Amino acid sequence: MTKEKRKGKVVVVGGSIAGISCAHALLAAGWDVVVLEKTCSPPTGSATGAGLGLDPLAQKIIQFFFSSPEWLVNPTSDKGQSKIEFNSLENQATDGNKKISWTLTRDENFNFRAAYWADLHSLLYKALPPEIVLWGNLFVSFSISDDKSFVKVRTKVLQTGDTIDIGGDLLIAADGCLSSIRKSFLPDLKLRYSGYCAWRGVLDFSDNENSETILGLKKAYPDLGRCLYFDLGSGGHSVFYELLNKRINWIWYVNQPEQEIKGNSVTMKVSSDMVEKMHEAAEKVWVPELVKVIRETKEPFLNFIYDSEPLDQIFWDNVVLIGDAAHPTTPHGLRSTNMSILDAAVLGKCLKKWGVESLNSALQEYQSTRLPVVSEQVLHSRRLGRTKQGLILSDFKPFDPKTASEGDCQELMQKNMPFFSHIPPILN
Repeated sequence: MTKEKRKGKVVVVGGSIAGISCAHALLAAGWDVVVLEKTCSPPTGSATGAGLGLDPLAQKIIQFFFSSPEWLVNPTSDKGQSKIEFNSLENQATDGNKKISWTLTRDENFNFRAAYWADLHSLLYKALPPEIVLWGNLFVSFSISDDKSFVKVRTKVLQTGDTIDIGGDLLIAADGCLSSIRKSFLPDLKLRYSGYCAWRGVLDFSDNENSETILGLKKAYPDLGRCLYFDLGSGGHSVFYELLNKRINWIWYVNQPEQEIKGNSVTMKVSSDMVEKMHEAAEKVWVPELVKVIRETKEPFLNFIYDSEPLDQIFWDNVVLIGDAAHPTTPHGLRSTNMSILDAAVLGKCLKKWGVESLNSALQEYQSTRLPVVSEQVLHSRRLGRTKQGLILSDFKPFDPKTASEGDCQELMQKNMPFFSHIPPILN
């Protein structure tokens, strides 16, 4: 009689998209899963990540997680609006003095999918068994047994103040770019400040889609709703695109010195004075149609942009890093969420292939599959950001859209991303 394989148990620290994706992938691999998340309830909005783009592989992985994910499969949303797909990506430049814009490059076969962070998170979370995620549980510490066969995670239940221990075969650190679990293995690792920050916001125009602001924006950017726009201006660049259910997502990257960030976050609270100064600065850089969108957005927020040098390893014994904990990256390659979803899928397949009895082999294959890819993508995203911000590169003069040649502009193309269309063999 064949001995039945033991079912593994995993504890995931972090209930963002990376952690929730891991829960799906490991459930599919036959593991028991517990996700610990410090926030006290599922998010209904997104304070730190508004809009995002899903590449074709990430879309397929999400479809695998569900029998029928409505917003990815059906042609309309629950409000009857067509789904948003980026069929094209355009890099353009704007002369803030003359208030004119021109195209630098355009990719007509982009095939990304726009999503609102909170919508994607809600979709992933609601498809899990309800007992999987323990909300309001603050990670405190972990310990590994002497024989490396067991990991114990200590967490504080915020509602009661009680401290509890949860054991498992594997600990997954999905606790973001400032990962406290990563710090226990790499205490000297410091995030690298990019040299710029990002103002971000989402304008909801569902109640006024024929307003002067929206009609003006769509006249200035006629492919809005089908195209992802990057706009290079003076001292920075912007990104904007339409999201499902009548929303415009915008980001404006501004070169400035690093500031002290309080707490465990790269998001900074902003005052009304800071917002007003940002509005005044926008008037000098962007065309009036985009400035109106920025001015009418409620509660814009400020992110300081960091990444890190690629890590030499992303697992130790039975602790493994995924998502931003494994590869803090700047957002210019549209990789953060896509890398997190792919991390989860590859890890799940490796664990299913090797089983809990060969955990080290599974984690070795996960690391050897993902580390070369994410390392190159982090460095390319860094280069892309510095190029679009007009910052110095070691082998390239600062990019100036007013004097850039056609060859220079090709540096901006998203498809230059290393492993852009690569599918890990283990997923086939």
